[in-house]
Formats: sequence, structure tokens, C-alpha cells
Amino acid sequence: MLDRATRILAIRHGETAWNVDTRIQGQLDVQLNETGRWQAQRLARALADEAIHAIYASDLRRAFETAQAVAEHGGHAIVTDSGLRERAFGAFEGFTWAEIEQRWPDDSERWRRRDLDFAPAGGESLRQFYARCVDAVTRLAAAHPGQTVALVAHGGVMDCLYRAASRIGLEAPRSWQLGNASINRLLYTPGGFTLVGWSDTFHLDDDGLDESADRMGSAA
Repeated sequence: MLDRATRILAIRHGETAWNVDTRIQGQLDVQLNETGRWQAQRLARALADEAIHAIYASDLRRAFETAQAVAEHGGHAIVTDSGLRERAFGAFEGFTWAEIEQRWPDDSERWRRRDLDFAPAGGESLRQFYARCVDAVTRLAAAHPGQTVALVAHGGVMDCLYRAASRIGLEAPRSWQLGNASINRLLYTPGGFTLVGWSDTFHLDDDGLDESADRMGSAA
């Protein structure tokens, strides 16, 4: 059965200015910042020897730009899928956590309590988001038995995949990392997802790759 499992490289996009500002991006189309573009290049080099059969990405720019770096190193086409988008946060999008707490204190409290059925105005509930993105990854993974696929998406999507693979409920507080440009490894079989490795960011360490001039090169 394991030889027919789909090997998944689940990757969170590189850093954006809004990540730094703790500003909710949701489905707003924010691009990578300079650090994020550097991270994407390091990520691509780390995956250069992986036998990747297909690359799927959220159609939001920050994920697509990250996927482009991986695709350019491996010569793959990128297939976008809106099912891999970040959670829609509706009215919350564009605001910092502190601003949300000030403007909508009651809604902010329900959000922080992980109320599964709470949705910001115009947004998705946790329950709706989880079903949407896990269904999308299941659909994509099921199309590649015995192969390796890269999925470039968002922190919320990574969180849902971790929970699906670890059988952890949506109401449980998060205790795992969701690093930008991290590599997260899972297996998929018709029985569901299995966690293999999580939040690998070794390629972003100064000694993770022997390329001391990377930062200068990316700024040139």
C-alpha cells in the first residue's frame, strides 16, 4: 500500500510584509517581500534533487511566486487551485490582530476561542475552511498515487493538514510551527493523511546550504 501512497511536500509561501506586520492577509493578493523571495530561492535549491511529479499552488500571488522558484529549478509547470487559498477572513482582512481586537472585540474573542462556526463578515468559518482545503488536497493527492507532489499554500492550510494527519481536532490550540517557506512532509492513501516530517527550515539557516553570498545575490 505504501508504494502507492502519494508523497506530499506541503510548503508555506515565503514571507510578506504583512506577515512581518501581523496583518491578516486572508485572500487579499499580497506579494512576497525581499526576504520572502530569498526564502523561495533557498527553498527551490533545497528541493532541486526531489523527484517531484507535479506542483500545485494557491492562485494567490505569495504562494504562486514561491511555487515559481521551485518550478524554475525543476522545470515543472504550476497548476493553480483556488481550493488551496488561505482562509477567507472577510472584514478582518487588511487589519492587524490588535486592530481587530479593538474594532470587533466580541468577534475577536470568538476567533481566538477557535469557535468552529464563527465566520467574520464575508469570510469562512474554521469548519468551512478546513473542509474546503483538506478536500482540495485530498483531490490533488489522489490523482498521483505512488508519486511526489509539491503543494504551495498558506499557513492556515498547513495547520489544517497537520490536524488532518495527526487526528487533532480543530478546537485544539496550535502547538506546532507554521514557518514561512517551511517544508512539511506527508503521505496520502485512501485511508487519509500521515505525518512524516514537519516545519523543516534547515535550508533557511546560514549554514543550511553552502552558499554564503545568497542574500547579496538576491538583492542584486
